[in-house]
Amino acid sequence: MGLYFQGLTMGLAYVAPIGMQNLFVINSALTRTRRNALITAVIVIFFDIMLSLACFFGIGALMQAHPWLQTVVLGLGGAVVVRIGLGLLLPKKKSTSENGAGAGAVAAATASTASPVAGAEAPAKRLGLRGLLKTVGTACVVTWFNPQAIIDGTLMLGAFAATLSAQQATPFITGVETASVMWFLGVTLVVNALAHKFNPKIIGVLNRVCGGIIVLYGIKLLVDFAMAVL
Repeated sequence: MGLYFQGLTMGLAYVAPIGMQNLFVINSALTRTRRNALITAVIVIFFDIMLSLACFFGIGALMQAHPWLQTVVLGLGGAVVVRIGLGLLLPKKKSTSENGAGAGAVAAATASTASPVAGAEAPAKRLGLRGLLKTVGTACVVTWFNPQAIIDGTLMLGAFAATLSAQQATPFITGVETASVMWFLGVTLVVNALAHKFNPKIIGVLNRVCGGIIVLYGIKLLVDFAMAVL
């Protein structure tokens, strides 16, 4: 159990810092029904678990061994992340028949839920196939399109993997994955429970703040991409 709790605490330290994943989950919890917000959280958890497993087994070493791969991910990731942030920062209003959805990747991912940012309507009860696919795509981007995070995760988790036997690795990485589940479900439930206290105007401001931060993340990736190319 000691290794499991060690993995649990390491996992919380790994996932808790506010980044693109947390911003996406918080935005979803604010603007979607509890059911749809939990679906979003589960999708993010899936990609986060895949990432932590990859880091644990050393995918960061692959990127370090092949700099061109890191450069490609930096360029694509930066461009997509900026687009995601702009979708929140500069939402486009649609007619009520189109559920008042915002534009951009994150905004589009929440479009089928009729985010109150675009209007005062209640969020849709179901994501729909299109909304589900966009949510999956966005969750993938905010998790995987940051090579530096992959390398940092590899240094953090891979360092522990190097000191553990095969039998010891199982409870440790199980604790790490448990932390991911606890964190994202917990954040979703808490934020969603408090969402009714925020009117559409306040949520709109929060969305723009999240969007601005995500744009800065994307710009940083693009700057790193430009430096790698030059």
